[in-house]
Amino acid sequence: MATLDSKLVSVVGDRTTKVLRDLFGYVSVGDLLHHYPRRYLVRGELSDIAELNEGDEVTILAEVFSATSRRLHARKGNILEVIVTDGSAKLSLTFFNQAWREKDLKVGRQALFAGKVGVFNGKRQLAHPDYELIPDGNDVDAAVEGFAGKYLPMYPASAKLPSWKIAQCIELAIGALDEVPDYLPESVREKYGYPTLHQALVQLHNPADLDSAEKARQRLTFDEAFMLQLLLLSRRKELKNLDAVARPAHPGGLLDAFDAQLPFQLTAGQNTVAQEIAHDLAQPHPMHRLLQGEVGSGKTVVALRAMLTVIDNGGQAALLAPTEVLAAQHLRTMQKLLGPLAQGGMLGGSELATQVTLITGSQNAASRKEALALAASGAAGIVIGTHALLGESVAFKDLGLIVVDEQHRFGVEQRDALKSKATNPPHLLVMTATPIPRTVAMTVFGDLDVSTLRELPLGRQPITTHVIPVLEKPGFLERAWERITEEVSQGHQAYIVAPRIAAGTSEDSDMDFLMGESSTEIASVEELGPLLSGGALKAVKVAPLHGRQSAELKDSTMQAFTNKEIDVLVSTTVIEVGVDVPNATVMVIMDADRFGVSQLHQLRGRVGRGTSPGLCLLVTNAEPESPARMRLDAVAGTVDGFELSRIDLEQRREGDVLGASQSGSRSHLRLLRVLRDESMIEQARDDASTIIESGISGYPLLAAELAQIQADAASEYIDKA
Repeated sequence: MATLDSKLVSVVGDRTTKVLRDLFGYVSVGDLLHHYPRRYLVRGELSDIAELNEGDEVTILAEVFSATSRRLHARKGNILEVIVTDGSAKLSLTFFNQAWREKDLKVGRQALFAGKVGVFNGKRQLAHPDYELIPDGNDVDAAVEGFAGKYLPMYPASAKLPSWKIAQCIELAIGALDEVPDYLPESVREKYGYPTLHQALVQLHNPADLDSAEKARQRLTFDEAFMLQLLLLSRRKELKNLDAVARPAHPGGLLDAFDAQLPFQLTAGQNTVAQEIAHDLAQPHPMHRLLQGEVGSGKTVVALRAMLTVIDNGGQAALLAPTEVLAAQHLRTMQKLLGPLAQGGMLGGSELATQVTLITGSQNAASRKEALALAASGAAGIVIGTHALLGESVAFKDLGLIVVDEQHRFGVEQRDALKSKATNPPHLLVMTATPIPRTVAMTVFGDLDVSTLRELPLGRQPITTHVIPVLEKPGFLERAWERITEEVSQGHQAYIVAPRIAAGTSEDSDMDFLMGESSTEIASVEELGPLLSGGALKAVKVAPLHGRQSAELKDSTMQAFTNKEIDVLVSTTVIEVGVDVPNATVMVIMDADRFGVSQLHQLRGRVGRGTSPGLCLLVTNAEPESPARMRLDAVAGTVDGFELSRIDLEQRREGDVLGASQSGSRSHLRLLRVLRDESMIEQARDDASTIIESGISGYPLLAAELAQIQADAASEYIDKA
């Protein structure tokens, strides 16, 4: 008998094991049994051969009339052709590289055959049909009843290993399988009426009917949700047990001085989130909080207040940003917000003041040396940087808080490298401007506390979005350029976004082509800039910005744009996050169908950040009613990022959201879908929480299963803490 941990070779033999390992990475019986069917075919009632039509899924009772095997001419291998008859007509059955079946299908042998009718050289045939031989003297009627009406699983397969062959392997595995111990607590299983784990595995692959297959699928889907929530909640419990330096609010300190000089009032949402963060920082264990909010909802101010709280307690804060443009933008924003409070130790600086410094990979030696000294001495309470912050030469006097901006752009190792620079476990605040549906947050960031900013700051103007369908209305594009000129004449500025830097190239770090259709004529910054400067926009000042420029040029261009020395920025998506120019009111996105929903939402958040309304124009050659056009219509139809994130998730692969596609390992999540299974995830969360609170040691099988997942390298992609 076999267990789920048994080697596959003991069940299916060496050659098949090698194919399963090469194709899917499977090495154990459990791996194979977790290769789930995509759908089922139902063998129908018996059909007469004379009445068969191309494309029919049929089951026939027939007798072997002849069987011949021959070598293929064009390529290696052989083909077995079997002619069968039921008295009404004859039918050809073909088997490639399966000459051994000739021993089964001897002339005069009766059998039941099932498959899809095809036509080759004008003759009807079944290629690789399922069949069941009827032993001599057996009851034909009983054999027909057992064969027809059976549910046939259809598996993810390949040319090397077709579905029917996988089904054979799984049948062998199930036949050899000993009773499978069930790690799901009996109270949980009975609560939902789920089958046991053994029953679920058997019923999913060999269902008596579709109802039993669905119950098995539900049980195995719940297992994925339940184990994931256990993993995340157990991590959260471990984090709560770590010792950290409490950083409570200090009346009369730097934070109070900052609040007193703020030229605006915080929104109700900002105040609520600020209180949640202050409470976390005051605890003797590390804060692990996700701060999500719409583009322009004021996350930076909330994060800065958390940094000042830590500085009031003698600590330092590090802000990790994904790009140099964004890091430089954060530096300018924080220096502007702090004013004299960012001039610690300088003439005119406040007694309470600290310093803010920047560390990036392209700094000159002198600037880098000065920034490293400020960080190491503690003179810089706030250290902003890109991946360069992770370098060995970067040291802190007392790193108390790490803020990670655009969390999805950083891996586990990068975050841990920064945490290792702290003497004690630091507090952690991760931010994202890509709104996450509640269930996704629960599934991906389940070991973090989640704070959400939904409202926009007072005075922020709405953004209007329109689709410009070039194929149907080419004149609309000319009107877009006129609109930019009009806005500039009123003292405003504009962005024009192109997917590519130069013709025939794409910028991997800036461009997400997952959603786009291939095209040979895609707008590029280097072509579009000169074209518009010498034509439709010759009356305004146009400048390019893209990721291949030097850091100095990018920074000076952004600074000139901020200072209104440039009217129109023709850019790739380097401006997607963090760029804050309140005077910019118009954005034109070329080939907008090349971008994902969330990315379009992020991009348009760069306009309408001041007191004037924003306008975003999505230029596309996509056909009406095409999926690409429907995406753009969805973006134009709402500014609710949470609604758009749901649309985005529905249209994308689940792995892109959960991170499995980047993990390099197989995902544990095979059946779970975060939107379809929302209620199940919430139930699993509650059940997992109960188990963790009562102590998982009381469930030894469950504890062992969780330990296995924790040890598996594939669980690293879940580690978003």
